[in-house]
Amino acid sequence: MKTILTAALLSATVTGAAWAEPVAWELDPSHSQIVFTYNHLGYSTGTGMFSGFEGDIMFDQENPENSSVEVSFPVRSMLTGWEARFEHFMSDDFFGAGDESDEMVTFASTSIAQTGEDTAEITGDLTLNGVTKEVVLDATLNQVSEHPMEGEPWAGFDATTTLLRSDYNVGMFAPYVSDEVEVRISIEAMQADGQDS
Repeated sequence: MKTILTAALLSATVTGAAWAEPVAWELDPSHSQIVFTYNHLGYSTGTGMFSGFEGDIMFDQENPENSSVEVSFPVRSMLTGWEARFEHFMSDDFFGAGDESDEMVTFASTSIAQTGEDTAEITGDLTLNGVTKEVVLDATLNQVSEHPMEGEPWAGFDATTTLLRSDYNVGMFAPYVSDEVEVRISIEAMQADGQDS
């Protein structure tokens, strides 16, 4: 999630972008997605997505450990491509998130470790279904440059992780439906107004 953004900016310090103090960046909700996949009984790969969410980070180039990143979005913003599956996921078999539910998925980074010129591991606390667990995102910087249409500083990056459904009390039908859920994150972010790079 937004942590990947921090990785991108951290990596940018190696590739030449420089900030003298923390700089705010905002996620581009129209080009930021979280896609999850799981094995269904050995027959197929199920897919879902979260999209359209917003978030902010503060990045400190001189002291990356002072950077912070948080993101949150409603669990009912999940997209599955089939209404009956969505309703099942929101039922008591899984999230128990009815029509009036305001249950949120949240992530807050706790540390960042650069692993290469354009890669980083971002550790943070993921809260899902009321359970908070530490997760590590393997993040890759795709590009930091002036956006060719917006004319503003822009960043793009990807990240991956694997979650266990049972860790978050949504492990119904495991192991027949895989407990492991592969998560792929792809995000674009823009430098916040009034921030100097």
